[in-house]
Amino acid sequence: MTRPTLNLTRREFTGLLGLGLTWPFAGALGTSSASRDFRIRTITAGVVFQNGIKLSPAESAVAFLRQARKAYADEGYEVQTLRIATQPVAEYLPDWKKPSVLQALRMLDKFAVDNNVMCSIGPVITDDQHHREFAAWAAELVQQTKNISFTVRVASREKGVHHQSLRAAAETIRAIAQSTPGGEGNFRFAAVAFVPEGTPFFPAAYFSSARAFSIGLESPNLLTAAFQGADGFQQAQRQLKARMENALGPVAARGQELARQHRWNYLGIDASPAPGLDASIGQAIEALTGAPFGGHSTLAGCAAVTDVLKNLDVQTCGYSGLMLPVLEDSVLAKRASEGRYGISELLLYSSVCGTGLDVVPLPGDTSVKNLRAMIGDVAALATKYQKPLSARLFPIPGKRAGERVSFDNPFLTDTNVMSPE
Repeated sequence: MTRPTLNLTRREFTGLLGLGLTWPFAGALGTSSASRDFRIRTITAGVVFQNGIKLSPAESAVAFLRQARKAYADEGYEVQTLRIATQPVAEYLPDWKKPSVLQALRMLDKFAVDNNVMCSIGPVITDDQHHREFAAWAAELVQQTKNISFTVRVASREKGVHHQSLRAAAETIRAIAQSTPGGEGNFRFAAVAFVPEGTPFFPAAYFSSARAFSIGLESPNLLTAAFQGADGFQQAQRQLKARMENALGPVAARGQELARQHRWNYLGIDASPAPGLDASIGQAIEALTGAPFGGHSTLAGCAAVTDVLKNLDVQTCGYSGLMLPVLEDSVLAKRASEGRYGISELLLYSSVCGTGLDVVPLPGDTSVKNLRAMIGDVAALATKYQKPLSARLFPIPGKRAGERVSFDNPFLTDTNVMSPE
């Protein structure tokens, strides 16, 4: 999941960890949740613009988010980020090719940066279309903004796989990789399929209605704790369901109370256990299966977790599935570097869980053809199973398959570049 932009080296960030700060803005955004085994990754609010961008709806959303953050912090929850998400940008800025659109989005980005929030403008291409100019435009948008995320829709219930949009998304990923340091601009772009409105996680988030909000969690440690002492998958599932409902119930109750108090619409919690620096979903799966991630029991473990996430007695929204972001999870990155799984296995796991291919490190010279093929597999899976999936691919300039890649970014872990074949 996309994180806030911080100008910290890994050494500097490690120093902050030594001072007891477990995540950026921890002191400013909420009390440490030392007594809990999960954190609130994001509170995301919907912003609807009419005929261009007038900032008053965004200002109202930020005011609400700050009140919501305080309400949760007062109860001891750590709230890591605040985010706003608009309806698909084409609905209020219909012609992305006009120079005035980039100007308007720069203004929105400045608002987001000044208010310390992240912003998603949703899918720019929603229909099955390929525009030759789009990739260059998208790369320019990434270069000229800091906090804006966006997507291209590559499958839908109405049309199935968007074959033309697959190429647009692939060209965009390659253009962003070639025009941003380390290719890291691709954190803010994804190809999406069947992602519902109201999803709190970025870059896929978009909202169809104003004055609505949803919540995303960082909860792999909760899963790991739930699996301790379990005798088999069925007992582990029972323990996880009970533990998650016990933990999420108060979060949901506070969300519903905030909605009543401020006349907002509470959409629910995306129960996806997004990983963090000290919260590995790979570790949680290994605690369940008793084997390294990527082994024969991994698929069954992913399916078992997803079954619980889909059947919680709590109002959920968004993906509510298993996230496997390779570069953001130390255990997943380690198992990838050990050669225990590859792109095909990630796609297999996505058939029973997940968000698709998320933050997958690829060779810098990965062709548009190969990128399109990988995105096409994700779109086909989403269409077959009518489930939300996305592809956030990360070609790394100058790196080949099998080579070690390191980052000074404190939210990325070291691993080996994966083969696109």
